[in-house]
Amino acid sequence: MKVVIVTGGDVEPSSAAGFLRTYGEAYVVAVDGGLSQTEKLGLMPDCIVGDFDTVSGPLLDDYRKRGIPFETHRPEKDYTDTELALLYSLSLPGVTEIVILGGLGRRFDHALANVQVLLHPLKKGVPCRIVDAYNRISLADHPLELERSKVWGRYISLIPFTEQVKGVTLTGFKYPLKEATLIQGASIGISNELISEQGKIFFREGILVYIESKD
Repeated sequence: MKVVIVTGGDVEPSSAAGFLRTYGEAYVVAVDGGLSQTEKLGLMPDCIVGDFDTVSGPLLDDYRKRGIPFETHRPEKDYTDTELALLYSLSLPGVTEIVILGGLGRRFDHALANVQVLLHPLKKGVPCRIVDAYNRISLADHPLELERSKVWGRYISLIPFTEQVKGVTLTGFKYPLKEATLIQGASIGISNELISEQGKIFFREGILVYIESKD
């Protein structure tokens, strides 16, 4: 089962709608202020998660009347609403893939935390990525094979999530690497490009933040 989590960050309606058309049928989790985003996208949430400090009371009451399940949390908590929604999604039986819409925006602290919590699905072996109009972000703990026609934009960036990512070898890229070590605090992996129809990212140890970007 595919899951779409809609949070309260930036969601560009036409881009998100285009993505959802290709993504297909999915279980929808609305996160706090993301509930208003689901309305704009014409999505009916299957569950609504949050402490509900950024969504209007009348909108919440409307969905309560519709019988939509709520996962309600106190504002004073140790987890962000997005992390709670992600943990809820991972608990669903048969979940095979998760996409987060609205995971990026003006609050950089939340955006950075949303990248960090991608570690939960990675540990469970569930593919998960943050998608917006300009970026597609995921974590990788194994080599990747890419098709140029399916890359989300022109640029591919590799940032070490762990302190080091060892044995990085890139083929099919404008800037190839061979048995390189990427370390936190260096920017060598930013803004690469595929120049072949297929590309490979091989590494032996560590976790990468894998980002596809458009200008």
